[in-house]
Amino acid sequence: MDISPESLFNSIVAFIWLAYIWETYLSFRQINVYKTATTVPAPLAGILKKETFEKARLYQLDKSNFGMWSGIYSQIETTLILVLGGIPWLWNTAGNVTARVGYSPEYEITQTCMFLLLASVYSTFTSLPWSVYSTFVIEERHGFNKQTPGFYAKDQVKKFVLMQAISIPLIACLIYIIKWGGEYFFVYVWIFIVIFTLVFMTVYADYIAPLFDKYTPLPEGELRCKIEELAKSIDFPLYKLYVVEGSKRSSHSNAYFYGFYKNKRIVLFDTLLENYEPSDKKQEEAEKEEEKKTDEEKELLEEKNSSEDKPRGKGCNNEEVLAVLAHELGHWKLNHTLKNILIFQVNTFLNFFIFGLLMDKQVLYDAFGFYNISPTFIGLMIIFQFIFHPYNELLSFLMTRLSRRFEFQADAFAKALKRTEFLKSALVKLNVDNLGFPVDDWLYSSWHYSHPPLLERLKALGKTE
Repeated sequence: MDISPESLFNSIVAFIWLAYIWETYLSFRQINVYKTATTVPAPLAGILKKETFEKARLYQLDKSNFGMWSGIYSQIETTLILVLGGIPWLWNTAGNVTARVGYSPEYEITQTCMFLLLASVYSTFTSLPWSVYSTFVIEERHGFNKQTPGFYAKDQVKKFVLMQAISIPLIACLIYIIKWGGEYFFVYVWIFIVIFTLVFMTVYADYIAPLFDKYTPLPEGELRCKIEELAKSIDFPLYKLYVVEGSKRSSHSNAYFYGFYKNKRIVLFDTLLENYEPSDKKQEEAEKEEEKKTDEEKELLEEKNSSEDKPRGKGCNNEEVLAVLAHELGHWKLNHTLKNILIFQVNTFLNFFIFGLLMDKQVLYDAFGFYNISPTFIGLMIIFQFIFHPYNELLSFLMTRLSRRFEFQADAFAKALKRTEFLKSALVKLNVDNLGFPVDDWLYSSWHYSHPPLLERLKALGKTE
């Protein structure tokens, strides 16, 4: 490379700040929308209450302001780490720790594993205050947080342990393959990542996700029968149907499917289902209530229930849930998931091919304070995180645009199944339940939103073929 280490380093830092300034500019545009858009959009007039609209506006404004401050901190922290030589210092510290237990610098994989562990400990502690504030102040203030401090702490410990158990062996294997693979190591690395991705997609849903949330089969009944009919009508190989108790963590809702070939599973968040309660909990609470009530209290309660107009509970009714699933199954029918996997794998192959061309350029290591040494993982970090930064920004934008296109296509698929009105009402309900704000800055939305804004989706669903 015909460039000095100092010039290369300065160029990387300059681009990082340019990207940050661009993101900040976009955020200011969106924050300005939250501050000035105080009227319910005409297409939602009579559907979205003014009170709910205002709650959503304040929620998104709080989140955006919080994001601005956390972004400032992150940017300053990253810059200081780079300028003050934090990465080589941590690498040397990891080497000193491993040397104390008998591993010299020749044991590069061992030193790398220690480096990753120390970096994870550092990032966990520095990000913890922001995570706590987001969960117990922002989300709590707007009624979404359902976690107790004890549940949250236990969750964080499990996440940390699990992350180390997965990431450290994965990186160790990658380094070993790169060193063992010779000139065409990138082919072997790519094959390894393909296998790992496919295995992880299966293992995660069946064995890892249940460590954090309870998954139970959807009870027999009308909804289950209709979902099975819907799956059969489009030849979706439904194997199992679960409800995940995400309400213990948050009141946000979702639905997804996973699995290979003829072993597909559908997962519904309990917050997606209108007034859903786990059957065991429901029965237990009912029994306790029955024990407490006298005959006179029961009569008064029945009279009250019959005379009052109950407000709508959170979640969607059966037909709306089916419409949401029709959209999700549209992604499967139109091979969106497969296309995303193929794009990811092609991109991975090209990235490691280019990494192979650059990994022996000592100027890259010198620029970051690694003089006369070129650790493999440090090369991966420098090239993938910093050298590829402009490419990654462009790819992220293109994938966002592709994702939006896929979402419109999945909506059109649900529309073809004659579920237009139910999907429209479900989208509005989910937007209300999640306090989504229906007004967006077009540039911020184009750059960040992998799903089209609510009004765009409603407009597309309302078009005549």
